[in-house]
Amino acid sequence: MSEDIHHECGLAFIRLLKPFSYYQQQYGSAFYGLNKLYLLMEKQHNRGQDGAGIAVVKLHTPPGYPMLHRIRSNAQQPIPELFRTIFQEVEDAARYQPHIQDNPDLLKGHVRFMGELLLGHLRYGTQGKNHIELCHPFIHIHEKPALNLAMAGNFNLINTDELFAHVGVTPDERYRRSDLAAMMEVMYHYLQEDVQNHESPNLPRVLCGAFSLFDGGYTAAGLLGTGDSFVIRDPHGIRPAYYYANEEIVVAASERAAIRTCFNLEEDMVKELMPGKALLVNAAGEISEQQILPAQQRRACSFERIYFSRGNDEKIYQERKKLGYTLSEIILKAIDYDLKHTIFSFIPNTAEVAFYGLIQGLEDYLNQIKVQRILSWGNDMDPNKLAELISRRVRIEKIAIKDVKLRTFIAADQGRTEMVQHVYDITYGTVQKGIDTLVVIDDSIVRGTTLRESIIKMLDRLGPRRIIIVSSAPQIRYPDCYGIDMSKLGDFVAFRAAIELLKEKQKTYILEETYSLCKQLQRSNSLHAQNVVKHIYKPFTVEEISQQIARIITPPGTRAEVSVIYQSIENLHLSCPNNLGDWYFTGNYPTPGGNKVVNQAFLNFMEGKNERGY
Repeated sequence: MSEDIHHECGLAFIRLLKPFSYYQQQYGSAFYGLNKLYLLMEKQHNRGQDGAGIAVVKLHTPPGYPMLHRIRSNAQQPIPELFRTIFQEVEDAARYQPHIQDNPDLLKGHVRFMGELLLGHLRYGTQGKNHIELCHPFIHIHEKPALNLAMAGNFNLINTDELFAHVGVTPDERYRRSDLAAMMEVMYHYLQEDVQNHESPNLPRVLCGAFSLFDGGYTAAGLLGTGDSFVIRDPHGIRPAYYYANEEIVVAASERAAIRTCFNLEEDMVKELMPGKALLVNAAGEISEQQILPAQQRRACSFERIYFSRGNDEKIYQERKKLGYTLSEIILKAIDYDLKHTIFSFIPNTAEVAFYGLIQGLEDYLNQIKVQRILSWGNDMDPNKLAELISRRVRIEKIAIKDVKLRTFIAADQGRTEMVQHVYDITYGTVQKGIDTLVVIDDSIVRGTTLRESIIKMLDRLGPRRIIIVSSAPQIRYPDCYGIDMSKLGDFVAFRAAIELLKEKQKTYILEETYSLCKQLQRSNSLHAQNVVKHIYKPFTVEEISQQIARIITPPGTRAEVSVIYQSIENLHLSCPNNLGDWYFTGNYPTPGGNKVVNQAFLNFMEGKNERGY
């Protein structure tokens, strides 16, 4: 994605099922669990760079000794910072116990994070920036083991105010919009209630009571001081969750490929945690998978496949290729099938796999043409013509290079804009000036700012006749509220294009009618009932909005003709058949809270409020 959007988070859960001495004997290190946690977190570092945290629970601690420990960091490289701190404790302990690393029992007694239950988290700060107090995991400490709780997750909740009110908690301003703070308070409320009524908690019962109240998309994990632990996924399966278990270990993470890499596993050995289910491991190490909440229509986030998850997962790799492949036909039409005078490239690196798929589709077309041409010659075969035909290739060039991350100390907006133009650099001499068309694929277009301020200007310097920007995702029209930081309608170039078209077509009355309907819903406390913003797009075709977007992202003075082509919803679903969550494209939200968010975002836009929709 050529524009930064904050998104997602990464989760890493480990439950060791053997004593530390077993791992020392089997793998040569009592730090087996910590080492695997480090790898799991590093293999998911793409999911969050604002902060990281780790919580552990130790089993069978003597009375009076804490069993739950936590460490967090919002340093520039938080994961290495965490593990440096942890292993510094080992070095410090070795000064007084020289052979402590050979004695797992001593290690467990002297090093806080030598625990059997480990929970790691990587954070993107969608709500609270990167304050360390808001880094996961959150913890509750209590003298009763059953009331010691650590939690972390990959989620956004839409109804945090209602959740705090439900349990009678008035948080301070910093925690008021923290999804995890709300989730933690509700979970702890039901945990306390269960302990009071039954002495030892029934984890499925607690999870059912708490998580039935949450409106949003989530994968959350928790550790209890009793040694019980869980990973749970929302009923629509919006956020991803995978796990693996054998006789030595239970591990869960946000990405299948991370688990496969860390434990050298085949794809079918890593299971997906299905919607509404929880992976439970009790204090004795017994593993079960239980349906905590009724599964709803599966609406797994399609952005996971387009952009967020690492592309080394074999299914995601093939799906991204197919996203590119399915674009080949519409692109061929757009260039009037003139492959001879068209150059293909991609920006940024995350669009590379879709680019491979696009090229494959173009090559398939070119090969069909070659076969047809050869067959049409019959016996009248000219060796020179045949050699020329066979040598034809789709023209591929490395047009753009993302330069080192430029730092600017210029305060004035004009100076900053000048610096933004140079985030990317170009390869000179690749384009026949005034003749060639440049087709450049991106994985998605959100705001269009980088295209306007940097990429189009840069490409235009090469002198192409046309520039076609291709998005492997459909038009992003609506806010997300389930894990991606896209909450303001005015940020979306597709929404701005629709507004400009309404003005051009003298249909601004649709804005007023939609605003009036939205206010009616607000007064009746039913903003969740329907998505009124769909009315804004209804008068226009996808092509009309794409044409308007092209005008918006074309900077003044551009010599080339600029066009924009988007993926279709139909081909998105064809390419990613198991991740049909598409609300940011279609406005079809899986929960009522999504309608509330988009309507609130529209009210904010109309009233000139630069605020989040939730």
